[in-house]
Amino acid sequence: MNTRQIALLSILTALSVAIQLAPRLPNIESTSLISFTVGVVFGSLTGAFLGALVMFANGYLSFWGLAGLNMPFQMVGMGMIGLVGGLYGKTIKEIDVVSGKNIVEVVILGAFLTLIYDILTNFGFAVQLSLVTGASLWLAFVGVLITGAVFAFIHVTSNAFLFMIAMPLAKVMRQLTR
Repeated sequence: MNTRQIALLSILTALSVAIQLAPRLPNIESTSLISFTVGVVFGSLTGAFLGALVMFANGYLSFWGLAGLNMPFQMVGMGMIGLVGGLYGKTIKEIDVVSGKNIVEVVILGAFLTLIYDILTNFGFAVQLSLVTGASLWLAFVGVLITGAVFAFIHVTSNAFLFMIAMPLAKVMRQLTR
């Protein structure tokens, strides 16, 4: 990595942690967008590492409280988003922000990845709930999915809108790091 790439990654990591820890509405976040875009520009491992690292910091420092047993699920989920960003970046020859083809693909992919992230973290919360209450894991999981449906809808919808800027952002990031 050159100096510009290291500087940009440092700034994006700090920005992701700061935004993740700032008081905000539940389930509206930009860490998914940044992890995915870093994956597109720098590769799967870097995107996955950034996503997992930000969620690790969030797990201990969030104003919502400690993530507890859900933190590994959050780390895996956000790491997956960065990883898929890298895989997607390998499939495209160039970032096409004029026709919007990449943008539509990424919006759909972002919404799908957010849904997978929510299912994964809801399962993590169900594990924690099951251990604390002694309830059946699957019963706890169904209950968590039902009670979290509105939050998942907000998360998927807001990320779909945020992912509209993923490809223009990736294009700018590539130009900055040359």
